[in-house]
Amino acid sequence: MAAEYDATEFIDTDFTTQKSTAPSRDDVDRKVVEAQQKLVELKRAQEELERERAGLEELRRRQNEFQAGRQEMTQQLTRGLGLLEEAEFTARRDAEQMSKTLDDFRDALLKVQAIHEDAWTKENYQIELTRALTTIENARMEWNSARLKLPVLAGESRTTAASEKTAAAKVAPSLAELNFSQLCKIGLALTWPLLVAALGIFFALMLRK
Repeated sequence: MAAEYDATEFIDTDFTTQKSTAPSRDDVDRKVVEAQQKLVELKRAQEELERERAGLEELRRRQNEFQAGRQEMTQQLTRGLGLLEEAEFTARRDAEQMSKTLDDFRDALLKVQAIHEDAWTKENYQIELTRALTTIENARMEWNSARLKLPVLAGESRTTAASEKTAAAKVAPSLAELNFSQLCKIGLALTWPLLVAALGIFFALMLRK
């Protein structure tokens, strides 16, 4: 008995499957729309990443600015503190020196003003003159010493005085470079006021005898 006829034996199943899975126009349109949506989402994500990157770069710039600024101001303020502390110490020392000089000047002025030559007599004239010269010489030494310590007495500012002292130190020779004759002249110039005062006192004592 012949086998029964099966119609599926003459159908190409591969062709049938391929034909049934071929994309339709709607499927293509839908996939195009989906692809466009994905591109939009990717672009949006890219823009978001760009903004995030820009924000991070700005944050890094500000952090670098903060670190550099802190280091700069730490150095500047530390240096400023050192300079101001030194200036404050110098100012206090100068103020103390000026206060002491004021007292010395007042004392010297009183002694000079206390000299009344109209009260001298013929008998004590030499003695009083010697005393007066000694008082004036002491006042002059006080004045000259103060002028060296306080430039304001010579009408100079501290900066000008310091620059002039530096220039003088560069130009003036040291004592080791001077010969014996020059050293003798310097010694005589420094000691003659004391010699005059000593001689005056000596003569005064001789007159008393």
